[in-house]
Amino acid sequence: MLIMSKDEKKYGKISIEEFDNKTFKIEFFEAENTAFITHYLQNYKNEAKKHYEKKAIKSFENLLKYKKEKEQIHILAEEAMQMLLFEVKNVAFPTPKKYTFNFIDLFAGVGGFRLALQNIGGKCIFTSEYDTNAQKTYRSNFGEVPFGDITKDSVKNFIPPTNFDILCAGFPCQAFSIAGYQKGFNDSRGNLFFDIEKIVKKHKPNVLILENVKNFLSHDKGNTFKIIQNILENKLGYKVFYKVLNSMTHANIPQNRERIFIIAFEPSKVKNYKKFTFPSEITLTNTIHDILEKNKQDDKYYYKKEHPYYLELKKSVTNKDTVYQWRRVYVRENKNNVCPTLTANMGTGGHNVPIIKDDFGIRKLTPRECFSFQGFPKNYILPNIADSKLYMQAGNSVTVPLIQRIAEQILKVL
Repeated sequence: MLIMSKDEKKYGKISIEEFDNKTFKIEFFEAENTAFITHYLQNYKNEAKKHYEKKAIKSFENLLKYKKEKEQIHILAEEAMQMLLFEVKNVAFPTPKKYTFNFIDLFAGVGGFRLALQNIGGKCIFTSEYDTNAQKTYRSNFGEVPFGDITKDSVKNFIPPTNFDILCAGFPCQAFSIAGYQKGFNDSRGNLFFDIEKIVKKHKPNVLILENVKNFLSHDKGNTFKIIQNILENKLGYKVFYKVLNSMTHANIPQNRERIFIIAFEPSKVKNYKKFTFPSEITLTNTIHDILEKNKQDDKYYYKKEHPYYLELKKSVTNKDTVYQWRRVYVRENKNNVCPTLTANMGTGGHNVPIIKDDFGIRKLTPRECFSFQGFPKNYILPNIADSKLYMQAGNSVTVPLIQRIAEQILKVL
């Protein structure tokens, strides 16, 4: 453990934010070091700590050295460590103090999987997310910076060698999406499954929870799914269950969002895997009005009369009990009075934009409402970044209550 002289004058403070200092980064830092620091602190009381300790402590020592030389601030290392520990624990959604299983969170986005699994007693020991804006949202809520590009072997090696129960991966779906170009494995994003394969082969987790768009099942006449199922079952030795579930019918969330979920068990570790069943349908009791904000929103969300499509919007958007969708040049109404599927591109280019009529005019959904339509709680922190990035994060996310219901079924057989 770090030791500094007790005779040193104790004053000053230290924060994880200081690891983002540009000068400090230039002098001491590698790209992944903030992730090492936060992963080390989050796992301070379990065996995964040892995996992150060496690089984390080195970065910590460098920061103390930097502060002493540049800012003339002296602080005991043990005191500084306690400050950092408090910072990662004093977050909106901390790790449960008493956890019953652990997991890793790949292609983590803004933490939908993590939130769902923490809600039922899970401890995350590794997370990765490539997008820097999503990393900011993740860090704001969990006090942890995800590692970066999981396609790099160096990042894969950051996964602790300690056993973990569940691997979560909502791997990028644009390559298979109806809303995308449906290129599948011909798109680099479609090849990311093979990075999951490498990790599973090395670490052999008890269970995999994989999520993708509904079209993943039928892409290339079903051949894409057959390849992945064959890898999981015949190459890796897992037992696979899969089903298309809708947030509207299986999570009591008023969004028409169909996704395929692939659950794979390592049969030598999960003896009664055959007892697994997906959650059953539940009655949709929540409506869009349980989510939509009642007060007037910022003017930037409302369509003004001078907008080129205002007349078309005024003619088509007439019902306050549904969410419409702007489809480049026309309005589509969702007839079942729920929110249409949120997409990653809904905040850019005027396509797939969810629209409502409220007491103050015709407007887009706010980023907060989009997160709520994915089942995130109202106190989930949305950092100060561009709305377009927040829309993308909501559209790319999983529906939290649906993941939680699936995970509860998995725990029954673990």
